[in-house]
Amino acid sequence: MVEQVLIKDIDNCDIPDANLLITEDDTPVDNLASAKQQRLLVGSLYSSLQNQVFLAEANVGVYHTYGEPAIVPDVFVSFDVEIPQNWWEKQNRCYLVWKFGKVPEVAIEIVSNQEGEELGKKLQIYEKMRVYHYVVYDPHLHLGDKVLTVYNLKARRYVETTDHWLEEIGLGLTLWEGEFEGRNDTWLRWCDHDGNVLMTGDERAKKAEQRAQLLAERLRALGVDPDSI
Repeated sequence: MVEQVLIKDIDNCDIPDANLLITEDDTPVDNLASAKQQRLLVGSLYSSLQNQVFLAEANVGVYHTYGEPAIVPDVFVSFDVEIPQNWWEKQNRCYLVWKFGKVPEVAIEIVSNQEGEELGKKLQIYEKMRVYHYVVYDPHLHLGDKVLTVYNLKARRYVETTDHWLEEIGLGLTLWEGEFEGRNDTWLRWCDHDGNVLMTGDERAKKAEQRAQLLAERLRALGVDPDSI
């Protein structure tokens, strides 16, 4: 880790020099299954919440405390923030809490082995950061007998809950069996209060195509050529 050098701004506040932070190290760290799961969680949010302002990312560093290394959630979601226009600038390549002005509301970790400290060090860091919801998805039960564990922040401490509705963001999480990117499996997905999953762009396009086909069939049954309309 590169040593962080503090600089003085015009208000005499100490802030880290972003040019000395490690914002990416180009090291591939995830497996194929986790990468697909991350794309599903991130992509369905952008497809479904187009009228909301938020940032959802996978494997992007979150710098939360001066002098400490970044933590890299498998997925995080932060509402009411936007990516700066020039995202290639060093200070805009990762999530600097002091720059965005807030921590993410949700952090999700996808467990693929017993070495990630998802229920240990990482939990303690997210709790210290005051992330509202911390989610541990353990599809192969590496850490215990729970596939999905959700923690909510209560009085500065995490409390495990059996309710998978995340009140602070108005979304829930559910396990869904189906196909994503050509792979049939059980997936972790966002859902609304009624349990309806947030659709991906491909799912929305497929649904629109099915509706168009149904409408065309009804028009033909009435003696109307849909291609003439």
